[in-house]
Amino acid sequence: MKVLVAVKRVIDYNVKVRVKADNSDVDLANVKMALNPFCEIAVEEAVRLKEKGIAEEVVVVSIGPKAVQEQLRTALALGADRAIQVETEDMPDSLAVAKLLKGVVEKEQPQLVILGKQAIDSDNNQTGQMLGALTGMPQGTFASKVDVAEGSVSVTREVDGGLQTVKLQLPAIVTTDLRLNEPRYASLPNIMKAKKKPLDVMTADELGVSVNRTVKVLKVEPPAERSAGIKVADVAELVEKLKNEAKVI
Repeated sequence: MKVLVAVKRVIDYNVKVRVKADNSDVDLANVKMALNPFCEIAVEEAVRLKEKGIAEEVVVVSIGPKAVQEQLRTALALGADRAIQVETEDMPDSLAVAKLLKGVVEKEQPQLVILGKQAIDSDNNQTGQMLGALTGMPQGTFASKVDVAEGSVSVTREVDGGLQTVKLQLPAIVTTDLRLNEPRYASLPNIMKAKKKPLDVMTADELGVSVNRTVKVLKVEPPAERSAGIKVADVAELVEKLKNEAKVI
């Protein structure tokens, strides 16, 4: 069984994000970039399936400029077998990404496609669902447990009311939630081996997809700073401040 994993390059989650002075976008100058944490979970799940003997090959794909090869090499160091970069000048919006992934799916013919449920930069949570609609493949989103059997995959989903388990016929799409697994660290020998693993580059034109953005960012603002808390002597003072200062009662 072949597993295709889509990964994204994002700002490292330890970095404090800065907004450009003109509020046009997030400032990426000299900012540390990393593999999206949900994508790390997706790679880990695919590698575990290979270690169990269920998957024969794990292929990772990322979309964007040449810089995304750094994150593809990271995924290769985590255990993926080969990588594909779909080269674009900028990062396309979710629909264009889904269309590009559809082209890769048609080319690679994987039995299972795994994506992180969302990226921590835009938090759109759209691409997996859009890919399912475009390909007609069944999908299990927000997966906290994945069990692959002969010709099918059972996905335990985290929903508002608790847990829901769905059984999907392969080929299928799964998007990963935080509790699915704990990603491993790449060892130095595997990092060195990853440099020699195959990494193919293709373009959006080769896949017959237009990457013109249909969504425009109008303005980006940092979250409002919270004022410091205060201490009150007793309940009466608390009620007084809630009533006369905060005006919430």
